[in-house]
Amino acid sequence: MTFAWPWALLGLLLVPLVVVAYLRQQQARASRRAALAEVGLVAPAPRSPWRRRVPVLLFLLALVVLLVGFARPEATVPQPRREGTVVLAFDVSGSMAATDIAPTRLEAAKAAARGFVQRQPAAVRIGIVAFGATGLVTQQPTSDRASVVAAIGRLSPQGGTALGGGLQTALGAIVGKPVVVPGSDPGGGPEPSGPDLGYHGSAAVVLLTDGENTAQPDPLQVADIASTAGVKVYPIGLGSPAGTVLQIDGFQIATRLDEPLLQQIADRTDGRYFAASDPAALAAVYDAVELEWTVQAEHIEVTALFALAAVLLAVAGAGLSLAWTGRVV
Repeated sequence: MTFAWPWALLGLLLVPLVVVAYLRQQQARASRRAALAEVGLVAPAPRSPWRRRVPVLLFLLALVVLLVGFARPEATVPQPRREGTVVLAFDVSGSMAATDIAPTRLEAAKAAARGFVQRQPAAVRIGIVAFGATGLVTQQPTSDRASVVAAIGRLSPQGGTALGGGLQTALGAIVGKPVVVPGSDPGGGPEPSGPDLGYHGSAAVVLLTDGENTAQPDPLQVADIASTAGVKVYPIGLGSPAGTVLQIDGFQIATRLDEPLLQQIADRTDGRYFAASDPAALAAVYDAVELEWTVQAEHIEVTALFALAAVLLAVAGAGLSLAWTGRVV
């Protein structure tokens, strides 16, 4: 325990003076009582003086606690907190403009994501990744909620669906460096022996998509890398497994939700897959994201506890004194 005002502890020097003053008062009171008892005016002093001493000891202890409280004591207290990093990876392919989830798939996902961001404690950092034909970090993980919400608002649908690339980019945002997938080097160079990303057990990726993977790398390879790094992936399927045909720039584009692939990604990373068929279901998905609870030591002032203890001791002393002697002191 430390003290913000350690000089206030000098007040404890008053305690011996209070004890001396009280003893002198008691001696004077005992002398007067003895003198009056000799002439029969009062009864002799009781034989059990401990009933007088217990309340006094409580008052004295209350004074000590109060004086220590004046020094503003601070203690290191373990505090549970929910912390970690969450990357929201949005599929921004052209099919996300479909209106089977009102107003569109992407807008519904963005609205639910804003609610998720606002509900997270300050200890949770949130990043944004947009992936179409490629993946792009539009907001590095941060605790600045305004920047995250602004990044969500800038998302717009365009391009194809590189599911593996989006997951790869999201994982890179968590670990703070590019993630190389073995066998995906376009230059034909030697395959890396395996990414050394460290362990990030308090991180998660929320993967929002409505379509099939149409580009390298293989999403399952990236999922295995995420699993090795301790990162859970929560895929959210937007759309229908039966598929639909969209009109985009005069072209008909068929899109189908690949639920088995998304389920495998979740299974390989110990995450969960969710099918979001409407805005309400989509909002509930975000609440299911599991982050670790950790215990962190925090230095807090405990003056109020000392003040409360002093009051309780003084009240107890006064109550016992009134009950046993008919007076407070």
